[in-house]
Amino acid sequence: MGRLDGKVAVITGATSGIGLRTAEIFVSEGARIVIAGRRAAEGEALARQLGPACLFRQTDVTVEDQMQALIGLAVEKFGRIDCLFNNAGGPAQTGGIEGLEVERFDAAMATLVRSVMLGMKHAAPYMRKQGSGSIINNGSIAGRLAGFSSSMVYGAAKAAVIHLTRCVAMELGESGIRVNSISPGAIATGIIGKALGLPTETAEQTASVMREVYKAAQPIPRAGLPDDIAHAAVFLASDESSFINGHDLVVDGAITGGRNWTQQQAGYVALRKAFDQGSA
Repeated sequence: MGRLDGKVAVITGATSGIGLRTAEIFVSEGARIVIAGRRAAEGEALARQLGPACLFRQTDVTVEDQMQALIGLAVEKFGRIDCLFNNAGGPAQTGGIEGLEVERFDAAMATLVRSVMLGMKHAAPYMRKQGSGSIINNGSIAGRLAGFSSSMVYGAAKAAVIHLTRCVAMELGESGIRVNSISPGAIATGIIGKALGLPTETAEQTASVMREVYKAAQPIPRAGLPDDIAHAAVFLASDESSFINGHDLVVDGAITGGRNWTQQQAGYVALRKAFDQGSA
């Protein structure tokens, strides 16, 4: 018996990384899903792999009509929608405040924030009628603390997602709908490659490199993996989390907990040596 037996979910940004792995695990846990992405070939291939429990719809998550149609497809084909995972995203312009381009700022906000709003807007009426549902929005530790993204725009957008999640949770919770976010830490996906301007297919191949780069970033001595976020999403989509609402679930191996123990101890030793030299 799966943890999501009988549930219907919509997952955006499902053609790679976190979204793809979440789709696979949701189906393995018994869910029927509708997945969305901009790349038709990849989305259709994943739907074929996952079988009749999965449908794909090519979707631009920034366009309201397309998001409305995506949510409607789940209800049309499977009769209900129990979970929406607003996972779609992407990199934003890097650099300082003086060099930001308005058009690129607006595009990033549309992808990272407007899409989340649209998903919630169009899932909410169906969930209200059911009297239940779980909405999960993909946040980031960059939305909680400055300095965890190469893009201040990305950090600001994710902060908006986290707070919008709380605001909507206070409203929809009264109708039995839970709204939470997940804030990943250093997860080995292709997003850094995309931020560096690599073509999508090339960027997706950089995850193995990021595993090495990130493995010492937090106390747990490995990089975060898409599986880590996917399993957190399963928990929030399941009835196991039925009293969790308006929460930002941080999945970061404690990278935001403070300085790593060995770094702090090394600093302490260096300070003692400096004091000893000063007293000589």
